[in-house]
Amino acid sequence: MPAWNTATCKTNGINIHYTRTGGGLQPIILLHGLTANGACWSAVARVLEQDYDVIMPDARGHGKSDAPLYGYRYEEHAGDIAGLVQTLGLSAPVLIGHSMGGMSAAVAAAHYPQLFRALILADPSFLSPEVQREVRDSDVAEQQRRLLKMSLNEIMAETGAKHPERPPELIELLARARLQTRMSAFDVLTPPNPDYRQLARLIKIPTLLVMAENGVLSPAAAAELQKVKPDLQVKIIPKAGHGLHYDQPDLFAGAVKSFLRLMDAATGS
Repeated sequence: MPAWNTATCKTNGINIHYTRTGGGLQPIILLHGLTANGACWSAVARVLEQDYDVIMPDARGHGKSDAPLYGYRYEEHAGDIAGLVQTLGLSAPVLIGHSMGGMSAAVAAAHYPQLFRALILADPSFLSPEVQREVRDSDVAEQQRRLLKMSLNEIMAETGAKHPERPPELIELLARARLQTRMSAFDVLTPPNPDYRQLARLIKIPTLLVMAENGVLSPAAAAELQKVKPDLQVKIIPKAGHGLHYDQPDLFAGAVKSFLRLMDAATGS
C-alpha cells in the first residue's frame, strides 16, 4: 500500500479509523462493505488520488475502528460518516459506497443532505424484505466464525482459490479485513433495512448507480430507483460480480471520474 496517512477520528462516542491520501484536493469518501475495511479500496484510491483527497474509513466493527456492543443499524453507520465529515472539516465531499457501504451512503445522503456534494452507489445492498430475511438466515455469520479460527495464510489461500483472477495484494487485504471484522458487525443484517425507494426520494444531490454485470442489485430494483429519482444515472461494469471495484478497479474509477467531470461541467464547478 502507498505511504498514505492513517489516523483515528472520535465521533458518536467511538473511534473511527481511516486512511487518507491527502494532497489538499477535493475530498472523496469511500465506504466498504461487510467484512472489508477502508484499505480494501486501495486499487481504486490509487487512480482517484491523482485528482482527489481520498478518505477510506473502517466502519464500526471493522478494521481498526471501535466495535461497540450495539449500534449497527444503517442509521448509526450513516451518523458515523456525518460525524467524520464534520470532525475532519471536509468541504462537500463526494460519497461513494459499496454493498453495505452503499446503503450507509444512501442513508447519509438522505439524512444529511447539506454535507455531501454527490453520491455514487456501487452495487448497494438494496434488497427486498424477502431477500433480507434470506441473508439473515443464511450461513454468512457462521462462515465468519469459521474464518476467525483460521490463520491469515489459510484465509488467503481460500480467498485466492475462490478468486484466482484477483491480485495477491488484494487477496491479502481482504483476508486481513476478515480477521479484523468482529461478529457484532453482522448485526447490520437484521431486517428491516431502510426502504431504498424512500431514500431515493429524499436524495437531492447528483447520484450515480454503478451496477455489476453479475451483481446483487437487480434490474427491477434499478428501474424502481429511476422511477422515483428520474435524474439517477446508471453505469454497468462488465465482467464484474458484486465486488465490482475489486474485479474492475480501473473501469470503476473511470466511471467515477467521468460522472464527476460531467457533473462539474454542468454546474460550472
